[in-house]
Amino acid sequence: MELQLHDISKAYDEAQAVRGVSLTAADGQTTVLIGPSGSGKSTLLRIMIGLTRPDDGEVRIDDTTLQTSTLRQHRHRMGYVIQEGGLFPHLPGYENVTLLAHDLGWNEHRIEERVKSLTDLVQLSPDCLRQYPTELSGGQRQRVSIMRALMLDPEVLLLDEPLGALDPMIRTDLQEDLRTIFHELEKTVVFVTHNIREADFFGDRAVLLRDGQVEQIGAMEALASHPSSSFVQDFVQAQRAPL
Repeated sequence: MELQLHDISKAYDEAQAVRGVSLTAADGQTTVLIGPSGSGKSTLLRIMIGLTRPDDGEVRIDDTTLQTSTLRQHRHRMGYVIQEGGLFPHLPGYENVTLLAHDLGWNEHRIEERVKSLTDLVQLSPDCLRQYPTELSGGQRQRVSIMRALMLDPEVLLLDEPLGALDPMIRTDLQEDLRTIFHELEKTVVFVTHNIREADFFGDRAVLLRDGQVEQIGAMEALASHPSSSFVQDFVQAQRAPL
């Protein structure tokens, strides 16, 4: 599934979060949104899934414009993962993962088969699904969150800094597993990060944002070797500089 943003703008009171952004998340590829804090990355992701409505512009899914009347169906075609998981704290992992499937009327056999395949995919012990989010480690919570996002087998996976709150060792392990999942499932992925190394690790293509606008789009190698502005050059060099 191809996801397109056409001339998207969004303001909150006097603050302009996004300014005339147009971009395409290509079918089966990982597009990384990168940029400093406040550059509009998370706002764009929320617009893609319909949690935030743009002031101007349109979202298109395979050449069909997203409308309020089709929003529910649209969301079922997408999985969404946020930093620290966003799991419901009063539900154990299994109920977090299966909540929407139950709401849509899936039978128990279908649900159990899907859960089993997903625990294998994300390499999570089934015992973790009996526990509540507060009883899980940060890495376990994110694996449950990824299962929940994939439960309906969506065509698009949206991830908003999913590894940002994890300690370095857990983050490295989950990075490897996530990249394997992306390649195995061949879904359209949009991944938000402020970390250029992470963007390089995951992305087929990067979209570098600055003050709510697109500064440059291309492979990370191209951003490094052929920066379109001094900002791009400085951003890449600052993050790649040794500590």
